[in-house]
Amino acid sequence: MTSDNLCKSLVESNPRPFVTWLLGESVAEVNILKTELSVEPIRADFVSFLGVGNQILHLEFQTQADPDMSLRMLDYYTRLYRQYHRPVRQIVLFLRETTSTAVQVDSFETASTRHRYQVIRLWEVEASELLAFPTLWPFAILAKTANPEYLLTDVPQRLESLENREERLSLTTYTYLLGGLKFRKEMLQQLLREEIMRESVTYRDLVETSEQSGLQHGLQQGIQQGRQEGEIELTLRLLNHKFGPLSDSLQQQIRSLDIPQLESLAEALLDFQNTNDLDNCFTQAPN
Repeated sequence: MTSDNLCKSLVESNPRPFVTWLLGESVAEVNILKTELSVEPIRADFVSFLGVGNQILHLEFQTQADPDMSLRMLDYYTRLYRQYHRPVRQIVLFLRETTSTAVQVDSFETASTRHRYQVIRLWEVEASELLAFPTLWPFAILAKTANPEYLLTDVPQRLESLENREERLSLTTYTYLLGGLKFRKEMLQQLLREEIMRESVTYRDLVETSEQSGLQHGLQQGIQQGRQEGEIELTLRLLNHKFGPLSDSLQQQIRSLDIPQLESLAEALLDFQNTNDLDNCFTQAPN
């Protein structure tokens, strides 16, 4: 299960904390809109539409920039407004830290049209904001903090303190899967025990959903994907720290690597002197 669909599931399990956090207001009623938006390239199965008072809150979660994002947001807006005739508040939340300038884009513009939406880069959000509600804790470990190691310990402790057993197991599952965007699987397993998560309804539902959609190992693939994305981000951070911002072509090459290749690169980069060494590494790599 992809990270954006995982976030959709978490939002719709308890939308009120997201509304309070993102809109800064407490509302009496929040409705999940199971709307159908026909015609490609709309992907309504990967986004959340919430009826909040007299407006619609459209949430989209992304792990990386999409070059067609701004046009798609305009497309969503016009279709939602045509269907409901209500104001539409659109927020795109980027989950994984990146140096790409594409995550700064918050509008679609042509000579005659300008459409704006809100962009939140989770790594720029103070983790303390997300610790206010248990439902947001899975996102907290991806947020901004001066002490990531402490936060990664603090969130599991908070989860353990939840009295409602099913809520505890469910949120632990989400934290484990989303945490793969930033941390190694082995580190997460030390703090969030996978055998306990297997008892949760959320875990079983995710497995069942994956199987029903024809993905026999969907959840395991989701965890693997999360780990791979985390390895990519870690490698890019190390390279950016050592050499400064990388070219788009080098970033794309790194993002195409599988986990064993990323681990080998992480070891090799300790001996790199400049980006030529990195280029040579790709040139010499077997196809």
